[in-house]
Amino acid sequence: MSVKKTRVIEFFGFFSLFLTSISLAITATINFVPLFRWSITRFDLETISGLTKEMLLENYRLLLDFLNKPWVTELKLPNFPMSEAGLGHFYDVKDLFLLNYGVLIVTLIPSVYFIYYLWNRQKMWRLVRPFQWGMFVPVGLAFVMAVGFNTFFVLFHQLFFSNDDWIFNPVTDPIINVLPEQFFMYCFILFFILIELIFFLFVFMGRRSLKTKKRATK
Repeated sequence: MSVKKTRVIEFFGFFSLFLTSISLAITATINFVPLFRWSITRFDLETISGLTKEMLLENYRLLLDFLNKPWVTELKLPNFPMSEAGLGHFYDVKDLFLLNYGVLIVTLIPSVYFIYYLWNRQKMWRLVRPFQWGMFVPVGLAFVMAVGFNTFFVLFHQLFFSNDDWIFNPVTDPIINVLPEQFFMYCFILFFILIELIFFLFVFMGRRSLKTKKRATK
C-alpha cells in the first residue's frame, strides 16, 4: 500500500473515530434518564412544579420520545402547556438529536473498520498521540464551564441555534421550571466524563499494543 493511500485511510479513520466517540458520548448523555430522576430530588422539582415524581418522569419520557424518534412528529406534554416559540425550540433540538444519530450511523462502520485496520497491521499504537491530544479539549471546555457556566450555556446556544427561542418564559413555557440550568450543567459534566473515558480507552489500547510489540521484539 502506498504512503499516500495509507495517509488518506488514517486521516479519514481518525476523523470517523473522533466523530463516533463524540456522538456516542452525546447519545449516552441525552438518554441517561437517571440523571433527570436524580435532579427531581436534587432540585426539589416536585415542589416547584406541583407534580409528582412519576408525572415528571412521564413527561420527560414523552419529551425524549419526541426528540429521539423521527416518526414522532408532534410534541404534546400532558402537564406542560407550550408556546409557539418554546415548541419551535424543541423542534430545533430534535434536528440536532437526529443529526447526532446520523453522524453515529455514518461513522460507526468506518470507525470499526479503522480499528480493525490498525489491529491487523499491528499499528494500534497510532491511537495514542491523537487521543492524548483529544483529551485536552474536554478538560479545557470543562474549565471554561467551571469559570462561568451561565456564559458557557449562553455561548453554547448562540453557537447551535439561530434564534432566541431557547430563552423560555416560565409563564408561557413552565417546562423550563423543571429543566433548570443546573440540570444541563450536570449533563455537560456527564458528557465530558464519558468522552474522556472513551478517549482514555483508545490511549490505553494503543499503549498496551505498543508494550506488546516491544516485548515481542526483545
